[in-house]
Amino acid sequence: MRAILEICVDNSAGLACAKAAGADRVELCSALALGGLTPSYGLTQGAGGDVMAMIRPRAGDFIWSNAEVAAMVAEIGMARDLGLKGVVIGAMDLSGKLDLPVLRRLVIAARGMDITLHRVVDMLDDPVTAVDIAADLGISRILSSGGAQRAIDGIAVLAAMAARGRVSIMAGAGVRAEHIAPLADVGIREFHASASQCVTQEPRLTNLGFGPSERRETDLASVAALKAAVAAIN
Repeated sequence: MRAILEICVDNSAGLACAKAAGADRVELCSALALGGLTPSYGLTQGAGGDVMAMIRPRAGDFIWSNAEVAAMVAEIGMARDLGLKGVVIGAMDLSGKLDLPVLRRLVIAARGMDITLHRVVDMLDDPVTAVDIAADLGISRILSSGGAQRAIDGIAVLAAMAARGRVSIMAGAGVRAEHIAPLADVGIREFHASASQCVTQEPRLTNLGFGPSERRETDLASVAALKAAVAAIN
């Protein structure tokens, strides 16, 4: 399988930057600082190409109410209607396991689209158990850090997940260009990163409650460096 670079973005500037630097695929979100939420209709409408929409109605845990599940089904419909390639989903139950009834409902709503199971799997005691579940549900790939803060630190778990061979494992969380080769050595062929840099906000914006003191912006050079590292293993 050819190695793939996916860049996650939460605004139109990041989307343009990712595409200009040669990202193979984009994960489109809002609020990346909160781990990524469902993108707005307007941002989604202009995305096009190989773009996956995050489907996550709020920050926090992944235990969804009936109303939130209904919202996610509607958001999947929005992504489909606007021509996106696929969606990124996840759900847990109160016992700390993947919520199969909710995941089945979301997969049915996304039938015919590309589907990623997101880092909800990193909340599991053993992320490797997610591989067979995802495969049986018809999910294409799992985004994971191997349960660690950074994918490179969860490399042993990612290797075990990849060794199952049933779905593609995409390494994400703190992935840098120098991590690509060692992750590839354990069987990872898809890589996910924000490729962003910190930008200091105007203090008045922070003082008035419009945002944090710093925000992150997609960085063209960082995307290009990741793309070069991925190209080197192809």
